[in-house]
Amino acid sequence: MANFDIIFLGGGPAGYVGAIRASQLGQTVAVIEREGLGGTCVLWGCIPAKALLESSHIANRLKHAAEFGVRVGNITLDYGVAMKRSREVSTKNSRGVEFLFKKNKVTWIKGTGVLGAGKSVKVTTADGKSEMHTATKALVIGTGSRGRGLPEAGLELNKTTVISSDEALVLEKAPTSLAIVGAGAVGCEFADVFSAFGTKVTLIEVMPRILPLEDEDASAEVARAFKKRGIEVLAAAKLSGTKVGKDRVTMTIEVGGERKELVADMVLVATGRAANVENIGLKDVGVQLDDRGFIKVGDTLETTAKGIYAIGDVAGPPLLAHKGEREGIVVAEIIAGAHYHPINYGNIPNCTYCYPEVASIGLTEAQCKEKKLDYKVGKFPFSANGRARTSGETEGFVKIIRDAKYGEILGAHIVGPHATELIHELLVARQNEFTVEEIDLAIHAHPTLSEAIGEAVLDSMGKMIHA
Repeated sequence: MANFDIIFLGGGPAGYVGAIRASQLGQTVAVIEREGLGGTCVLWGCIPAKALLESSHIANRLKHAAEFGVRVGNITLDYGVAMKRSREVSTKNSRGVEFLFKKNKVTWIKGTGVLGAGKSVKVTTADGKSEMHTATKALVIGTGSRGRGLPEAGLELNKTTVISSDEALVLEKAPTSLAIVGAGAVGCEFADVFSAFGTKVTLIEVMPRILPLEDEDASAEVARAFKKRGIEVLAAAKLSGTKVGKDRVTMTIEVGGERKELVADMVLVATGRAANVENIGLKDVGVQLDDRGFIKVGDTLETTAKGIYAIGDVAGPPLLAHKGEREGIVVAEIIAGAHYHPINYGNIPNCTYCYPEVASIGLTEAQCKEKKLDYKVGKFPFSANGRARTSGETEGFVKIIRDAKYGEILGAHIVGPHATELIHELLVARQNEFTVEEIDLAIHAHPTLSEAIGEAVLDSMGKMIHA
């Protein structure tokens, strides 16, 4: 038995970042994690998926290499090799977290933890042994989330023909055909990956458009790009029948007033995630869940049980690694009695890493209309940007929504090359309440993709130069 100031249950982005910050603040810290450090993001999500997306991007670029004066022979694609590389990248990142734990004197307790009275945790190790550990100040729950099937539609995960993103990441080869149910960020990213590796992909979304949480202009741009690449996009689609076989899945889909039958080797369910709240003793210690199955938390991320906090996916949407990391830092500072800044949940960036990439902050134009805000829009296409032309990546745009009177940024939406990197200029600007006039005063280097931001700002003021 050992005592620590703070014990984190779960070693994902929220838990490991929070643990490191707590240790930096002079706390004795332990993290209970039964798998490798880094959680879903490092092992089964963000990192391996982006490694595969890099492979798909290279494959798509090679198809157009001749346009750049680069002639290549017959291009062969091997999903198994790309998959193995993605696993190697994940392993390196996980080992990197282990190094950071040693550097910051964070104790990793390998095993499965169950909460007990008095902020204690019973840990069962892989060999079946049990040990008790106690937190003298606080327990922090960061157990994350997992992919889920759609049993109500006949799509219970069987890990062979009906899979989640976890199984998709370890396939030895790309299937001949794949239906993806759910066209949010995960669905669109895997549509990009498998299409690049020669799979016939059908993307199915029950909402009127793909990427339904993004601005309508962004959704439309990605849908056009996907269709050009041969990805079938079925929005406003309803599954009315499903037959799961040993080597294929047959689905009946109602879309556009018509009924069609779709047969695919596999179905990837990407319709959301479930919080990992089972079998960790929440009820016994007084931790309550909300009606969506996430842990209830207050403004300081404390649960309904005093001295027990929840961070990351398990604490509710948005289910984003960077949101969890920030929550881990804030909770560590609160528990240690250090100064902290409340999290601005209205300024957390959304990023989708398919091609073209999508990144956004703040309000969509539809939300501005719903709120009856007085706003103006500035928009600039990458097709008019010199740097984008040189790379041949001209799909997409920068769209800025600003307050009509004062010029503050209400929302920003980027579709196109490196959108997930470009968004941070506008993120910082919005966080600090910069106006579009102040962004305009910052001279953007030429030729760069960032110039598109400056031009979108100018457009919102009626001063655009290059389009």
